[in-house]
Amino acid sequence: MTLIVSPLRDVETVVRFRRPSHLITLLDPHLMGEAPRFFPDRHLKLAVDDIWEATEGKVLPSGEMVDRIIDFGRRRDLSAPLLVHCWAGVSRSTATAFILACEENPDRAEADIANALRKASSSATPNPLMVQIADDMLGRKGRMADAIAAIGAGEYAYPGAPFELTLKP
Repeated sequence: MTLIVSPLRDVETVVRFRRPSHLITLLDPHLMGEAPRFFPDRHLKLAVDDIWEATEGKVLPSGEMVDRIIDFGRRRDLSAPLLVHCWAGVSRSTATAFILACEENPDRAEADIANALRKASSSATPNPLMVQIADDMLGRKGRMADAIAAIGAGEYAYPGAPFELTLKP
């Protein structure tokens, strides 16, 4: 299982060199026009702001959105990389990668997955609301949220650098 996380600016290069089979885009609603146009039948586009508290005029991550991410991840070929990106490659996309890694590795400790995420990216700062929603959906009893809280906020980077999260059985 390989998940590639990238900021928007590097998506084209990552697609060219790593050849992912599927793509997830998470961008602010007003930026969706900038979404890449790769893999029309294997591309999940989600208009969501990078927030974790309700803010007027902004789109908050929701259970329906996280459910779509999990369902999309379940329908992919695990032998090929999946690319997930947001604007900076720091919060929404790293939360998505963590969620998918937890879903695809139900017997692996959430802390191990969070530590692998931190090792792969010093700037990863997963959106805590997305993680909490997935934690509830996947029945992880708070362990996903606790694991992300334990690794803390990543180093400041804007945007972040592309990275791969690969978990071996």
